[in-house]
Amino acid sequence: MKIIWLILALSVFMIENAEAQNAGARTEISLNAGWKFREAGKTEWLPATVPGCVHTDLIANKKIDDPFYRDNEKQLQWIGRTDWEYETRFNVAADTLKRQNLEIVFEGLDTYANVFLNDQPILDADNMFRTWRVDVKKRLKAGENVLRIRFRSPINEILPMMKKLDYELPAVNDQGEKTSPYTRKAPYQFGWDWGPRFVTSGVWKPVRLEAWDAARIDDLHIKQNKLTKENADLTAALEVVAAGATDATVTIENAADGKTVATKAVKLAAGVNKIALDFAIANPKLWYPTGFGEQPLYTFRAKLAAGKKTIDERSKRTGLRTLELRQKPDENGISFEFVVNGVRVFAHGANWIPADIFPTRITKEKYKELLTSLKDANMNMLRVWGGGIYEDDYFYEQADEMGILVWQDFMFACSMYPGDKPFLENVRREAVDNVKRLRDHPSIVIWVGNNEIETAWLHWGWKSTLPNFIWDDYLKLFTRLLPEVLDEYDPSRPYWQSSPSSNFQDDPDSQRVGDVHYWQVWHAEKPYKEYEKQFPRFMSEYGFQSFPEIETVKTYTTEEDRRSIETPVMLAHQRHPRGNQLVRAYMLREYNEPKDFESFLYVSQVLQAEGIKIGAEHFRRIMPRNMGSLYWQANDCWPVASWSGMDYFGRWKALMYYTRRFYAPLLVSPHVDDDGRLDVYVVNDAPDAKKAQLVLSLVDLDGRVLSSQALDLTVEPTKGKSYFSQSVKEFLNGADDKNAFLLAELNVDGKTVSRNEQFFRPFKELDLKRPAINSVVTPTADGFKIRLSTDRLAKSVYLAGVADGFFVDNYFDLIPNRPVEVEFRTKQKMTADEFRGRLKIRSLIDAF
Repeated sequence: MKIIWLILALSVFMIENAEAQNAGARTEISLNAGWKFREAGKTEWLPATVPGCVHTDLIANKKIDDPFYRDNEKQLQWIGRTDWEYETRFNVAADTLKRQNLEIVFEGLDTYANVFLNDQPILDADNMFRTWRVDVKKRLKAGENVLRIRFRSPINEILPMMKKLDYELPAVNDQGEKTSPYTRKAPYQFGWDWGPRFVTSGVWKPVRLEAWDAARIDDLHIKQNKLTKENADLTAALEVVAAGATDATVTIENAADGKTVATKAVKLAAGVNKIALDFAIANPKLWYPTGFGEQPLYTFRAKLAAGKKTIDERSKRTGLRTLELRQKPDENGISFEFVVNGVRVFAHGANWIPADIFPTRITKEKYKELLTSLKDANMNMLRVWGGGIYEDDYFYEQADEMGILVWQDFMFACSMYPGDKPFLENVRREAVDNVKRLRDHPSIVIWVGNNEIETAWLHWGWKSTLPNFIWDDYLKLFTRLLPEVLDEYDPSRPYWQSSPSSNFQDDPDSQRVGDVHYWQVWHAEKPYKEYEKQFPRFMSEYGFQSFPEIETVKTYTTEEDRRSIETPVMLAHQRHPRGNQLVRAYMLREYNEPKDFESFLYVSQVLQAEGIKIGAEHFRRIMPRNMGSLYWQANDCWPVASWSGMDYFGRWKALMYYTRRFYAPLLVSPHVDDDGRLDVYVVNDAPDAKKAQLVLSLVDLDGRVLSSQALDLTVEPTKGKSYFSQSVKEFLNGADDKNAFLLAELNVDGKTVSRNEQFFRPFKELDLKRPAINSVVTPTADGFKIRLSTDRLAKSVYLAGVADGFFVDNYFDLIPNRPVEVEFRTKQKMTADEFRGRLKIRSLIDAF
């Protein structure tokens, strides 16, 4: 009897071993091709693009006009209230059907989707942000298969449920029915005060068929256990899904040299297997934020073998760095600063929104162009705001390569949310999917639960008008569920429950603890100088609006629409109800009424840039008390009047050119207080002291130097400090404050690294005369060089007229006897004469 059992056991082992030896490698078949779509209930099918959405498919088929043009948006709201069907046909070979496991993977379905394969239901999806994996082995057939998806209107899906409730969850930015809080879909698509309302549906991420046998690698994560300059102790954490019990080998390679760094024999059980392989890297190259060091990246490859055959592999690219959100008590409260590899980092950057209202139109090229612009403007952090999307992998890959830190919100903003079990479970799976997808990016330095909900509950009237259980639901989601997901899947990063927040240690708007959003400048019409009365620990939002330049406005208007900023079409592209009124009110404090429409656009950009400059320089001057300045906002999702530094087309507004100056690693920043005292600060981001020379010149508007002095400095590290102090009256020494200004220059090794001007009167009170600006154009390898000079001060000199290219500098003060050379990088060939003919040069006085 024992012999029989031994023979049987040996037979089972041999069969299992043979299956492992013959196991095929996991294969992927793209299902992105051949799609068509139609309005549900209609007969006409039209070609569709996957990834994509119904709006972009309707545009491609010329069924709707450009949604951004004039006020077309209003006529297109029916699309979001309509059900749509998508379908594709694909062939499956008979050999493929023999594979042990066949699964269709949907990386993103937007949003309420009934999925059918060969007319059999296989999936009901209800979350734009989740990945869906479906076993389809029993549903597939040899030859042609039909995959069909019915997308239900995200608006109509929710309205019946809302009618049954005796309360309404707030959704202050929804421009229509307030359905967004109940739907796990990009909130900004329901409308915002800078964006349109286009409620999309569609297959917005790739679809594929996966075939595998014994096992597949579901996830690879590189854990950093201990990191020093001498050694990196790492763990490759894998999740391997097995069809049944089998023996396997896992190998980890360093892709740079192909060498094996760890290997392990494992016994897989049916289902998910968690496997850990420890290894070390000697003398690791550390990843730093831009401005603080290099951004070396390591790629590690995991291989899964059954017998002698590799059946699956997965790679992960990451950077090695330590991270701390340092919160220590001090005389001003509790600090809030990011520390990378032991180096304190002042975060200067902006808030990022999706770069298109239709996110599938954001190409890799556009991501790279926008992020390169932000890095070129001396930004080292972006806050991925919680009303948009978890961005594409490529966004984070570029941030890794460029050294741009990412503050990552979960996708909740300016609303309260349900707390029932199905909703919470849906969010939990969404969070797991995205945390696992993004956690190996060294650029991401914090997870944040939501945007402004905590302060809204206390300060926007919600607490007094909504049932108490709504706050209990908030706690379930943001103080329990999300932290639990992060504790399990990414304990390496800090979690902050809301922005702004004090983590319940104080009021969420406290300037002693946590981060702050400051909007009294703008919403409350407080003067720009109010920024200088704020002393936060980290300023994560503040901002001011402007209009885009005339070339951008022309893309959505007719000549008739450009009669004023108050025409119906211009108002359709100004989503803040008081936006035009506020821009005009602030403008008339500093300037006279611009003479025409185009001048108004230009002056609005200077107004925005000058205002944010006051705030940004103050927040840097008070370093290390404050350790962050992220203004609202970096970019746009369509052409519009907004708070952005770059418009929808990536064109730099005045604010971006100013940003490059006020976010310079070494900054000279003059300041006059309310008592008439002049202080000249120097701000140093670096962790080491810098030798520099500070040159202070009193210059009149005709360019004559009335006085000048040079100070040799040792600029203290990670700090803003005044190195010169004197009353304005003493500094002027009898000079007319309407006809003179301070020119402050900071020189290192004989080179000017920062320059700043301090005027002692508002622009409209200065004794300015119209300058005569001279230009000399010289061709270069990449375009042209423009040499500019002037006979008297020219404020905010603006170069324009050449659409196909980029002026490396713009919106600067041109001082007599100090010529400036500006590079223009062209995107098309043109002669110097053609360039001269198109080039327009104006200064601020020309606008009045």
